Amino acid sequence: MNHYKTFLSLHHAPTPLLLGNSWDAGSAKLLAQNGFKAIATSSAAVAQSYGYEDGEKMPFELLLQTVKRIQQNIALPLSVDMEHGFSNTTEGIVENIQQLHQLGVVGINLEDSVQQKLEPAETFAKRMEIVANKLMQKNIPLFINARTDAFLLQQPDALQTTLQRIQLYQTTGVNGIFVPFIKQEQDIAAVTAATTLPVNILPVPGLPNIEQLTVLGVKRISLGSSLYNAFKRTTTNTIQSIMEQQTFEALF
Repeated sequence: MNHYKTFLSLHHAPTPLLLGNSWDAGSAKLLAQNGFKAIATSSAAVAQSYGYEDGEKMPFELLLQTVKRIQQNIALPLSVDMEHGFSNTTEGIVENIQQLHQLGVVGINLEDSVQQKLEPAETFAKRMEIVANKLMQKNIPLFINARTDAFLLQQPDALQTTLQRIQLYQTTGVNGIFVPFIKQEQDIAAVTAATTLPVNILPVPGLPNIEQLTVLGVKRISLGSSLYNAFKRTTTNTIQSIMEQQTFEALF
């Protein structure tokens, strides 16, 4: 079974796919060595590791270099967070996807918000349909995860907005639906009931455990930037301990 077929099958397993989001080859190797069955990138973590802010502020070429190094150091399916596609045109997005596919990438995320605002649902749905059709025409098998950001942006009608967008997006040829920052059980249940596509969520404070999420119908849980943020917190605490105590015990 090739990596694409493996990645696809992991979204239809009895328990959710736990997807490890990395920011460089080293973090990807750690995730692979500790039981993760698939690896992804986190756009925020990759950008911040290079000193950029999230939101397509880093050059796409730098993302390609990072993906290449990760791919050379793991033997697992790899998915890439493409944010909004790193292009203002559908043609540009497809070209960028092709470059990632040539490196061995088997999945991508594309999101329906720009600069902290939801774009019109019809606009995003049309883009996803064109992207999916173009990839099919080019015989490029790729898991397209359509991310919808009403909960992330704390919209007052987040659930209803999400459900309406899912109805549009699931008909475009995408392979999964990603709803970051959803956490209430009743909301998760409503989302998973609204589509036959695998639903992806993120760890946030107050999220039910994996057993509960399995019962609720979740099929994929991405670490997102949470692992990178935990790494930063631990590193910051270590640095502060060295400076305050004037010893090196915190390193060991």
